[in-house]
Amino acid sequence: MTEPSQTDLSETYRNAGTIISSIVGEVGKVIVGQKDALEDLLISLLSNGHALIESNPGLGKTLMINTLSKAMDLSFNRIQCTPDLMPSDITGTMIVEEHAGEKQFRFERGPVFANIVLADEINRASPKTQSAFLEAMQEKQITAGNETYKLDVPFFILATQNPIEMEGTFPLPEAQLDRFLMKVLMTYPAPEEERVIVERYTAASEPDVQRVVQKDVLLKLQRLVRQVPISDELTSHAINIVTATRNWNNLEYGASPRASISLILTSKARALIHGRNFVSSEDLHAMACPVLRHRVILTFEAERTGTTQDQVIMEITKGVK
Repeated sequence: MTEPSQTDLSETYRNAGTIISSIVGEVGKVIVGQKDALEDLLISLLSNGHALIESNPGLGKTLMINTLSKAMDLSFNRIQCTPDLMPSDITGTMIVEEHAGEKQFRFERGPVFANIVLADEINRASPKTQSAFLEAMQEKQITAGNETYKLDVPFFILATQNPIEMEGTFPLPEAQLDRFLMKVLMTYPAPEEERVIVERYTAASEPDVQRVVQKDVLLKLQRLVRQVPISDELTSHAINIVTATRNWNNLEYGASPRASISLILTSKARALIHGRNFVSSEDLHAMACPVLRHRVILTFEAERTGTTQDQVIMEITKGVK
């Protein structure tokens, strides 16, 4: 695949706002509200990172992800995670075929070979199966036998989990959580939004999604995000926020250097989405919770008093100079 030229990148930069607005508008035909969650998912895609989405059942997690894939011309596969799901059900398996009297092995690709892979209720899969996602998430490849198979580009794992009904689940280990660029929370819609949802999905026909962005445009936008400038002062501020989590009250464990990279990269993507060619402190503070909430562990005392990760992170962003 050829790299986009500087001329292409300049043209993409000028049209970035229009491109992103067209994606949001197309998804808005299907998804009502959830603007913050949709923006976070777009930031994750533009930053070339994976996202963990958490919400109560029935809020449209799967529908939002599927709609995004259609609007952006990306192949989509959904994996329903269950306790009996095997790693080969995700990555693929070697099968034996007979040709001209000889038996040969052939690798049958699994559902992980797609641009967007939805791991639905990932915490219901066993730890062994959860670990099958690790190589795909980090290396963007799958190893089967003695062969290594590159995954499609771009490649995203968007995993969901349900904060209730924790019986029979396997919480994701910290090492795997750290591989998610951000954790996105979806909340219940406002009453007026829920009325629109009801009217839209009880009508004679449901909305149809059109492709508005080609796959190569997304790749250009991903490269463009990394070119958004950030000042040395804000870079230091982002690092200070992350390092403060390692010795802050109410936190047992803090975030790794991967969080510093993620905070700066997602802030660049947010600046681009909002039509700016520079990162502001507003971007850093807005992305602190999505980037850090799954990377920090509360102390027992904080959990006992009902303190949340977001409350501590917001306290840190306000307290760190």
